[in-house]
Amino acid sequence: MYAKGMSTRDIEDHLRDIYGIDASASLISRITDKIMPEVAEWQSRPLAGVYPVVFFDGIRFKVKKDGKVINKCVYSVLGIDMAGKKDILGIWISETESAAFWATVFNELKNRGVKDILIACHDNLSGFANALETVFPKTENQLYIIHMIRNSTKYVSYKELKAVMADLKEVYGAVSEEAALYMLEEFKDKWGNKYPQIYRSWETNWANLSGFFKYPDEMRRLIYTTNAVEGFHRMLRKYTKTKTNYPTDDALRKSIYLSVQEISRKWYNPVKNWGIIFGQFTVFYGDRFTEADIA
Repeated sequence: MYAKGMSTRDIEDHLRDIYGIDASASLISRITDKIMPEVAEWQSRPLAGVYPVVFFDGIRFKVKKDGKVINKCVYSVLGIDMAGKKDILGIWISETESAAFWATVFNELKNRGVKDILIACHDNLSGFANALETVFPKTENQLYIIHMIRNSTKYVSYKELKAVMADLKEVYGAVSEEAALYMLEEFKDKWGNKYPQIYRSWETNWANLSGFFKYPDEMRRLIYTTNAVEGFHRMLRKYTKTKTNYPTDDALRKSIYLSVQEISRKWYNPVKNWGIIFGQFTVFYGDRFTEADIA
């Protein structure tokens, strides 16, 4: 019941109403705490040597600390393995993000067996790029295009939103980086005076945005969207929506772990068009993995 998203209070009421059993919320909490060694084992389990794509993203929850309820972020690391299948490599809870925090995450992944990540996709997380370069220097950074669009358009007036989004699509949908830069200048000429922050944002982040232009269409769609990780977060909210806040980090960690186990039961197929995409990866990164990595 806890894994399906029911709160301890809900479980207490359910047991009383259906079975006539009195089990306090604190007792239920202590019982479900028995899962914590399993959580620790899962978080430290060995991982594959190479992941073609890894998505890094966070989702916020309310947690009690020193008598107050504060926001904490659960950072999910979702890898696409050599067979094209999704796997949550781990979860990390933090109030803030920094280069030191991300260095800890990357070093944990490395210590668990990850030798290489070909492409790391993220939402311009603070300190991420510097930490990644230190631990996985060959990994390519790729910012989420959809997050860039959302951040760019949140201050655009409603009546102009469609037009601005259409012109941004001309940028990220261009056939090459050269064509994209041309369309970005066209966007600046048209909207630069009214919405200068949009052009500045894309120009500043261009180095970490534009990498996908060198890839074929199937690879592009996999790495610049957030479908995989956002789909996971939607399901995570489904399982945790009844819990308004958590008393401790461990309570949050326990809930997330059990939700991950429920969600990942359905991840038995590779991502769409993986055969084509993997062939494209071998063209660009074939020297970075061996037959043993594929196996």
